[in-house]
Amino acid sequence: MEQQQGVFNFEEYKKEALVGLYAGKGFHGEQGIFAPLLKHLLEAALEGELAAHLSEEKGNGVANRRNGRVSKGVKSSSGAFTLESSRDRLGSFEPMVLPKRQLIVTDDLEEKVIGLYGLGLSNRDISEHIKELYQMDISATQLSSITDKVIPAMEQWQDRPLEPMYCFVYMDCMFYKARVDGKIVSRAVYNLLGINIEGKKELLGMYIAESEGAKFWLSVLTNLQNRGVKDILIACVDGLRGFPEAIASIFPQTQVQLCVVHQIRNSMRFVADRDKRAFMADLRPVYEAASKALGFAALEKLEQAWGKRYNAAIKPWFIHWDNLSTFFEYTAAIRKAIYTTNPIEGFHRQVRKVTKTKGAFTSDLSLKKLLYLVTQRIIEKWTIPLRDWGPSLSQLSIMYGLRVDKYIC
Repeated sequence: MEQQQGVFNFEEYKKEALVGLYAGKGFHGEQGIFAPLLKHLLEAALEGELAAHLSEEKGNGVANRRNGRVSKGVKSSSGAFTLESSRDRLGSFEPMVLPKRQLIVTDDLEEKVIGLYGLGLSNRDISEHIKELYQMDISATQLSSITDKVIPAMEQWQDRPLEPMYCFVYMDCMFYKARVDGKIVSRAVYNLLGINIEGKKELLGMYIAESEGAKFWLSVLTNLQNRGVKDILIACVDGLRGFPEAIASIFPQTQVQLCVVHQIRNSMRFVADRDKRAFMADLRPVYEAASKALGFAALEKLEQAWGKRYNAAIKPWFIHWDNLSTFFEYTAAIRKAIYTTNPIEGFHRQVRKVTKTKGAFTSDLSLKKLLYLVTQRIIEKWTIPLRDWGPSLSQLSIMYGLRVDKYIC
């Protein structure tokens, strides 16, 4: 359809559209008959926005004017076309209807791309879905540009202020592979899951490093403090060396509970298969005892029975007994909540359901984007407090006094 620059011949468009319709062309798609109309509407809108912008700048005493035209290829559900628009001399014009760097026009395409990305689909799978839905080809670069739109929200979430006190905080790592400077490297993703004063779960943050270590955990805890956390009652962690000391340096009043399940697994690695059932039967009374004193007595009995053969399996229980036995001070509901890091491991299992098909991520940023999107879908369901939270909070109030009471509404 031939037309003068800036003039849209609607009658000519109708004739060509009818010809195309009878020839079998669709309304949308690469050869869609709506594309010329959409092109005209967008160009008219951009010209109107620019005119208003120049008028506003003139009123503010700014000498700005039109300065030639610019064109860019645009894709839409109505087809692909070249969009032509005027530009201003100072480059201060930022269009609203179609931002300068946006090359795709549809109401819900970007939401669909981000949603599919958050489900763990590869760029190839997403491209196939978009091709099927919109008859539109999207490159990997364009897909990356769309998913990059979550970065500001991701950074805002990561840096958001936190509550001043958390009753429990679970800390653990996940491990992934990412491509950095052409090499495949390991990445440790540090996650912190908090239980707030209402007994509800809250993911406090995700942090990526080259490996897991107490030194990096120290920087993570410092970040929590900088974001407003003043107190943590109980920190539930695995047996990483130096972890309790790192916690104590930032939150000196916090009690540490080492994961009993992790310690059991570590101990069983040193026990021969033929003795595992009998050894486990003697180990169970240690962590199922009614009190700390009875648990320690059972530990001494375990050493008498098995110490000569499996000292490596039993010795860590004595070394770390203070932090392994913290949960004995509490009632059954709180014991169940803190004796293991299972709550955060359960969160990790949900994340891995989505990420398990990934080999190596193309970058640390692509890893962060996917983990953020997956996490947001998971935490939407965290609306119910822990079981029997009322009695548990009462016990915490009695034990910790003002540390808890001043945050209870």
